[in-house]
Amino acid sequence: MSYINILSEENNGITTITINRPKKLNALNKETISELHDAFREADLDRSTKVIIVTGSGEKAFVAGADISEFANYNVEEGKMLAAKGQELLFNFIENLSTPVIAAINGFALGGGLELAMACHFRVASDTAKMGLPEVSLGVIPGYGGTQRLPQLIGKGRAMELIMTAGMIDANKALNDGLVNHVTTLEALLPLCEKIAGKISRNSSVAISAAIRAVNANFKDGVNGFDTEIREFGNCFGSGDFAEGTTAFLEKRKADFPGE
Repeated sequence: MSYINILSEENNGITTITINRPKKLNALNKETISELHDAFREADLDRSTKVIIVTGSGEKAFVAGADISEFANYNVEEGKMLAAKGQELLFNFIENLSTPVIAAINGFALGGGLELAMACHFRVASDTAKMGLPEVSLGVIPGYGGTQRLPQLIGKGRAMELIMTAGMIDANKALNDGLVNHVTTLEALLPLCEKIAGKISRNSSVAISAAIRAVNANFKDGVNGFDTEIREFGNCFGSGDFAEGTTAFLEKRKADFPGE
């Protein structure tokens, strides 16, 4: 597919999706959110893609926030619909994707940008990155999952402070708080993400998808994560990946997973 606001490229089992609006600091407008949904869906359906990396173009921003000009005049119902549609179309969609997604945070990740990064399965940041949820300075709160995912990642107290102050934290603070997994130089950011993606891609895609569902279940109201783990664990026994993985282990060779 061809896109206006993003770039998508697959190489060696890794699809890299780049938000390409550098003049707008890669801000998320409706069109970009829709294109991201399509790109993630296409990559997830592509059997050759084992890992997805999402990043921003340029050196200044991952995503500097939402495009405020699009919703500045919305009423209450329109605001609710904006959040509900955005969460369904992109943020919850990414979180529940069967293909693992790494956020490569190359600069400012603010508002919707940080919410996008938090929807990914984990995050790697450049040492130039700045992160925050400044929505309350505009008279609104995060609406794309920020009030839910940030406390899950860094704890309630830290999340409350970051949201209430509308402040920013740097990459090292984000690392110490558990918001990102690794910090590296801007030049080494994508190579590090690709190295991690390479390690992931050598493992069973069936098992990884099951692990994503099991981990996510622990954060859903009314869902017993242990029950989900038991179910997903059992389902793995019926997969070709399990047959190949156990056979390869017993034969003392490297597994060649069929991905089914």
